Amino acid sequence: MPPAIRRARSLLLGVAALGALSLAPGCGGSGVSRGSGSASGSGRAGGSGAAGGGFDAGGAGDGAGGLGGAAGIGPGGTAGGLGGAAGAGGIGPGGSAVGGAGAPAGAGGSIGGGSGGLACPGATYDPASPPGTLVLSGNLGAHDPAAYVSGDTIVLAATGLTAKTSTDLLTWRAASNPLALPDWARTETGATNLWAPDISQFGGAYHLYYSASTFGSNHSCIGQATRASLDSGSWMDQGMVLCSNADPAVKDDWNAIDPNVAVDDAGTAWLVFGSFWSGIKAVQLDASGRRADSKLWSLANHANGGIEGAWVFHRCGTYYLFVSWGACCNGAFDYNIRVGRSSAVTGPYLDKAGVAMTAGGGTLLVQGNARWVAPGHNAVIAYRGKTYNLYHALDGGSTGAATLRIAEVVWDAAGWPVSGGP
Repeated sequence: MPPAIRRARSLLLGVAALGALSLAPGCGGSGVSRGSGSASGSGRAGGSGAAGGGFDAGGAGDGAGGLGGAAGIGPGGTAGGLGGAAGAGGIGPGGSAVGGAGAPAGAGGSIGGGSGGLACPGATYDPASPPGTLVLSGNLGAHDPAAYVSGDTIVLAATGLTAKTSTDLLTWRAASNPLALPDWARTETGATNLWAPDISQFGGAYHLYYSASTFGSNHSCIGQATRASLDSGSWMDQGMVLCSNADPAVKDDWNAIDPNVAVDDAGTAWLVFGSFWSGIKAVQLDASGRRADSKLWSLANHANGGIEGAWVFHRCGTYYLFVSWGACCNGAFDYNIRVGRSSAVTGPYLDKAGVAMTAGGGTLLVQGNARWVAPGHNAVIAYRGKTYNLYHALDGGSTGAATLRIAEVVWDAAGWPVSGGP
């Protein structure tokens, strides 16, 4: 992809100007927070950075074709309790809000980062009524979008940490930026802005992960900023979490960008990341959000190297790994979304045919058409009892604006996702 639009993954954050948002994770009314991660070991500390701002509504928006950011995964929840306050409805393909009854036990409601834990949000696949796409309006420029759900509010941000919010998934408005480029990141990698952010909550704090790199290089770093409350205060930079090829004496075949946090059933936080080179990786985090140990897990790869934008969605006790294959922004413009699943965050992830994602497996979920080209870099969220796929696509052809698209995701009898789109 062109240097100006290299990597971005949207993060979803609370917005101070929107008022105090309910951030209690959990599903189906009485779900239990998966917030705390286990502390074990320490990661590399970076320098202290300047405080960043919140996502105040009304800030400058990223225009059509702007970059999207990295998806933020909030803490998962245990199985839904005795029925949620959230309606079992959601947003219909035609764009109108649907009400619906309270969620049944275990069905789950909205979850902070969209992950469903042991609950099972989302409708059942009906071939006679396949899932569709939503009719969107407002500020829709986004490349690599992702979302964080807080009550009825969804917040989306992009590389450069531009952001936007919605209270119904349909209409989107601009929000302000949370963090400026830290000096350490510029010095270490030569970065001129931050890519691929992700927001999560564990260990008693909110964590904003971000990428620092330059186009075509895997001399890259992932850093983090933290704050105590999502809807007030400033993000304080905590420096680097891990880097690839920071030591000239060590040659890494992976790329430390595209962070995404998943919290497992034990409450342990994992950082999933990677772009091209040897594919998607994961490391364990301690309660402070730093790397817990030196172990590096391999989750997925693709024969031609074109794999990136990992997003982990936890549903019905299963972890679904979504990735994008191909070229999003140049060459073949063949970007497409793939998926596999596992009983553990660290894999092994297998596709529907039983092929390991580390061996090039990945079941096709979304691909482009004549109007919407190169869809990808997606995020999957639970919202009002249903599940949705947020991704970007180029409008009208390879030179079209990168535009936010949202489709409903339903689940077949074997538990595999079926997405509308493109």
